[in-house]
Order: sequence, then C-alpha cells, then structure tokens
Amino acid sequence: MKIEILEFVDGARNAKGVTVIIDVFRAFSVACYVVDAGAVRIIATSEVSEAFELKKKYKNSVLVGERDEKKIEGFDFGNSPTEIIKEDLSGKTVIQTTTAGTQGLTNALNADAILTGSFVNAGAVVRYIKSIDPDHVSLVAMGYRATCSAEEDLLCAEMIAAELKNEKFIFETRIANLQNTSGKRFFDLVNLDFSPPTDFFLCTMVNRFDFILKATRRFDGNIDLMKIDL
Repeated sequence: MKIEILEFVDGARNAKGVTVIIDVFRAFSVACYVVDAGAVRIIATSEVSEAFELKKKYKNSVLVGERDEKKIEGFDFGNSPTEIIKEDLSGKTVIQTTTAGTQGLTNALNADAILTGSFVNAGAVVRYIKSIDPDHVSLVAMGYRATCSAEEDLLCAEMIAAELKNEKFIFETRIANLQNTSGKRFFDLVNLDFSPPTDFFLCTMVNRFDFILKATRRFDGNIDLMKIDL
C-alpha cells in the first residue's frame, strides 16, 4: 500500500486511489456530529449559492457551513460542533459548504473512492481502508482556509498513515499542544460566538465515532456523504 500526504485543493485534484479529505477544524468533525445528531445524509457543495438552491429542492433540510469561519447569513448553523451537539437532526438532510473541507471533496476528481477524515473518526477510517487494502492511499490535509498548512490536518494525516503501516504513533501530547498553535483561535474571546473553546475539545476527541463518511459524486457535481458503520 503506497501512502502519500498532499495538501489543499491542488492536493485533492492530484489525489488518486482511496482518498481521505481531512479537515479537523472543523468541517469533517462537524459532519460526524451532524450524523450522530440523526441526519440521514449530508450533501456537500463548494458554493454558497448552490447550497441555497439545494435547500429549495430538499424540504426537510438544513444549511450548515461557514465563510471566514463564521455562519453564513441565511444558514441554520455555522461550522461549529458546539452548535450541532445540542440539536436533534433526526431525518434531516444537511447541506454543508465550507471554505476548505467541502472544496476538497468536490475537487477530488481522480480518486477511486473518497472519505472524509478527522480525529473524531480516524480509527474507523483506518479500519475501513485496511479492510479494502487498496494499492494507493492519498491523505489530503486541506489546511486553514485551504491555503495555509494546518498542523491539526497534517497531524491527522500522519496518524492515519502510521496506523495503516501498523506503526506506533504517540499523538496525545501533540494534539493537546494544538491549543497553543493552530487551535489557539478557539480560545480568543473575540471568536467566542462562532469558534468557542468547546469546538476545540469536540474536534480533538480521538475516535469518538465508529463510522466513516463515504462520498459519492452526484449528477449535479455535488457530493453525497453517507455513513458506514464499522
């Protein structure tokens, strides 16, 4: 099994084989919490305008997402697991768009299969990949706003790669240290309304969920994310 770590939208475009699009803070952590809250599926899209159009087509749906980290005007929820964990989304279709994560999904055009990745279900991602034993795995760290390397995404990619190779990987201290680096924005009072400290802790709960979210490209170019229990 060949494993490569890529970054940003270009990384998604160049990814091949089984591809994991990683966005820890916060898109694909949020996606897991959305499913855990009862949503029946997620439709991921890269454009805000497309999200609003999809909302018109799916009556039992809610809009989740952000631009510049903040909830988009007219959306039901921002990109915050703290918001989602308090909600009952039973039977809902969630339409999600974010600055980084969903851009990676829609641009992974050459991948054989696409999964989302984050700390909260990293173990399930590893188990799924091992079960199908592909020749090539691409781990795409989407980064901060898909333009700057993000320590949390690269760390998640390292973790998945190490476990796929059956290598011992000590991550607890490095994850905790994210509070002082890429995660410090969650502890800035200026960001409290849209990026509270609880988001940091909810996004760094390693292996909280025992399922993966697998992507299927839709006829309209958007992405369906479906839960697969492991």
